[in-house]
Amino acid sequence: MQTLETLQERIAAAFADSHFQQEPRKLYEPICYTLNLGGKRIRPLLVLLSCDLFGGDIEKAVYPAMGLEIFHNFTLLHDDIMDKALLRRGMATVHCKWNDNTAILSGDTMFVLAYEYVAKTDASLLPEVLFLFNDTARKVCEGQQYDMDFETLPDVSIDQYMMMIRLKTAVLIACSLKLGAVIAGADPLEANIIYDFGIELGLAFQLQDDYLDAFGDTKVFGKAIGGDILTNKKTYLYLKAFQSARGDDLIRLKRLYTTPGIPADEKTSQVIELYRKLGIDEFTRKEINQHHSRASFLFKELNIPDDRKKQLRTLARRMVGRKK
Repeated sequence: MQTLETLQERIAAAFADSHFQQEPRKLYEPICYTLNLGGKRIRPLLVLLSCDLFGGDIEKAVYPAMGLEIFHNFTLLHDDIMDKALLRRGMATVHCKWNDNTAILSGDTMFVLAYEYVAKTDASLLPEVLFLFNDTARKVCEGQQYDMDFETLPDVSIDQYMMMIRLKTAVLIACSLKLGAVIAGADPLEANIIYDFGIELGLAFQLQDDYLDAFGDTKVFGKAIGGDILTNKKTYLYLKAFQSARGDDLIRLKRLYTTPGIPADEKTSQVIELYRKLGIDEFTRKEINQHHSRASFLFKELNIPDDRKKQLRTLARRMVGRKK
């Protein structure tokens, strides 16, 4: 079994050895900038961990793993434009450092690069790998559309929100795990179990992101606290607050989210204060723990010796308990 540190080093070395800086410079420089922002690179790590878990050769999974990471970062370039985000991993977003057009075109190029790397897999597995990747890429786009639709819908349920983050976030984590299993030649039933495990883990992971946006530390989180609040984003916290608030608390919550011109710091601090009063932090932690528990149950269903599961179990705990 490979350790997390060894696999992280392998991923870092693979990206360091890849030459993304090409001509025209203005197209590829933002790509290099994005891929060198120091992200956690969880998705390629999950690919290699899963491949190793099922006894596969991780070297056969390195390029497809890189492809998923490039695809993930492509979506972030475009998401940041849509969200008008200023920071990504503590640094200026591409559309701020350059401009929207550059971010769009560089992102499009990353999508092509993602396919090139995913396709560098065993020829006998390519149809299944490409089907999995295409299905995932389409679902991520569907999730982003739902996310955009929710901005203008007056009423969004928590169930609708969970469906959206399943598509936008969880399926890519599930895909990473199943991709590693497929490359390792895992039994299809086991590959499907680890996919379902990834869905539950991905839901917990995104809910933790929602939680950190309100209750995290900017210096650790890498993004400004309260970004979702300032953009009136209908996250789990937002929806649970409107579901829970009554009387003066509901009136105050509506005013904070509908009154234009409230200073950013004031709006953020008052909404977070209300969240705490309503117990939204506790509700969210409970929801995160429920999905983590479901993931743990599925993980136990895998017919693999427990000692071989240690590294992936450790990473799953880190993902759910992360501070950034």
